[in-house]
Amino acid sequence: MSSETENTDLEIIKEWLNKQHHLPQNIDKALINRFLHTCKDSIEQTKSLIDLFYTIRAQTPEIFSNRDPASAEIQEIFKNFDFVPMPTLTKNNDKIFVYHIKSPDPDKYHFINALKAFFIFADVRMVIEKEIPNGEIPIFDMTNFTMKHLPKINLNVLKKYMIYTQEAHPINLKEIHLLNAPPFLDRCMHMVRPFMKTEVGKMIHTHLPHSETLYDYVSKDLLPEEYGGTAGKICDIKAWWLKKIMEHRDYIIDETRWRVDESKRPANNNNSAKAMFGLEGSFRSLAID
Repeated sequence: MSSETENTDLEIIKEWLNKQHHLPQNIDKALINRFLHTCKDSIEQTKSLIDLFYTIRAQTPEIFSNRDPASAEIQEIFKNFDFVPMPTLTKNNDKIFVYHIKSPDPDKYHFINALKAFFIFADVRMVIEKEIPNGEIPIFDMTNFTMKHLPKINLNVLKKYMIYTQEAHPINLKEIHLLNAPPFLDRCMHMVRPFMKTEVGKMIHTHLPHSETLYDYVSKDLLPEEYGGTAGKICDIKAWWLKKIMEHRDYIIDETRWRVDESKRPANNNNSAKAMFGLEGSFRSLAID
């Protein structure tokens, strides 16, 4: 897309936003461009995605409220988890993101706070990365994930997380890699599959401990040293990102940037998470066999 077309599309979306009083009016330009890119520059799809992005966030305060990166709760997550966006894109212009629980101690695993921290990283990324990736390739290292972690997962919040990431998060998933897959992986997937789209399930690749099958998909020069790569150390990359997050603290904690005001939604606009997903009823009655 030419810069002229990009600017035209951006202005169209900005003009539309000015008339959508239920939506935030201070959306960062870089984030709007993310929405456009994810929707392949379809104006109407971009409008729908923006509305859904903020609507679901407002309906999911467990993850998207009270997420000050300087708070003790979030700082604890930063200490006990690695969230590492890798600095170099793949040859297909995709972004690799490494996720790792640093301790096997389930008492240090706070599921909801970990999701908050994950999306703090994502929100900062979307406004500071100069090049928008074509897609995303998350790598989840399950080395320290144990059976004792499973009861810590809140199924209601897990479902909301799955809906948001598959329907409203402005990225295009390309592959999902589960590293050092534990013997109880089937039980983990049993929790997630009811909320997972078929096409997302087909993106998942599992890699057994001590295997090198990840390299069949991701070249070593794109991976951190801890995973046999040459793209730098996790601690150094992570430290750079944590610095950027703290520099954007005011941006993250400004609630006016992140949610809809349903009282101002136009009567002819029914793109509501309640209407689309039945959040109020289905979550309370959720059960998995």
